[in-house]
Amino acid sequence: MKFFMIPLLTIFFFSCQQKETQNVTVTASDAEPVLEKSSISNKEENKQIGDTIFMTYKDEKGIFNAEGSLDSIQSRVYVKFKTEDIGELNGKITPSTGKGNIRFNQIIFPDKTSDGPFGVDLKVQLHQKGNYILVIGHSQMADNPFIGKFKVDLEIKK
Repeated sequence: MKFFMIPLLTIFFFSCQQKETQNVTVTASDAEPVLEKSSISNKEENKQIGDTIFMTYKDEKGIFNAEGSLDSIQSRVYVKFKTEDIGELNGKITPSTGKGNIRFNQIIFPDKTSDGPFGVDLKVQLHQKGNYILVIGHSQMADNPFIGKFKVDLEIKK
């Protein structure tokens, strides 16, 4: 009797787990475009995701700008952008508190060479087209690492 109960319980258990599927057909008269208010007013902006800011949107002046934050867990933020222009890159970091131990630590060029460190202002000649990475963090030579929000602006002058 025990041998029959185990297979019977297993079959019962798996049959209860199956979900009923229904086929739904949509006709042309049923499909109406629905616009949400949030999608209309949604502004394109560069946001920090984890420890990376992807600079994909420029404002009306042609400047990349974004807000980011540093904390004790993420002591560095990577700003990634792509350019097809050759010229001068001007960057500026503005901490929300006014002053702080924060700077551009490094720039990594498309050919994987790098330069740095810099300060809160950055002026670098771009001689290559491609993907660039800027590393933002605090100066290891100074006391009190920066923790908080900041704004970063990047402009490429031809």
